Amino acid sequence: MKSLDTLTRLKRFQAEEKRRHFAQIETMIADFDRMSRDLEREIEAEEKRTGITDTQHFAYSTYARAAATRRDNLRRSADELKGQHEEARLAYEDALDELKKVEALGERERAEAPVETPPRSIAGRARASLSL
Repeated sequence: MKSLDTLTRLKRFQAEEKRRHFAQIETMIADFDRMSRDLEREIEAEEKRTGITDTQHFAYSTYARAAATRRDNLRRSADELKGQHEEARLAYEDALDELKKVEALGERERAEAPVETPPRSIAGRARASLSL
């Protein structure tokens, strides 16, 4: 029974780790999307300020070019994380399934275990002997 409790705690810990990893990836994707939108606005503002929107123009803003590179890298990273996000979701669901199986096994063992009656206290034994 003790090993089953240990296994249950282990499975809970693993499921919680998978949930944390899943949530962390989700947060990173949201952050990358937000940063890329912010960079997009900065690029538009810089292009408007300089009046040059053609990226091939020799006088195109180096700041806008660098921001566009950074934005593209963030988008690419977010796309890669989306694949990892799906894998993390599946791993989390598997961990939850394993936890449910172990918990169900524990419940079944508890139900099958013989119910032990607690030993009667000294006072209870004294009362029982008096009534005889």
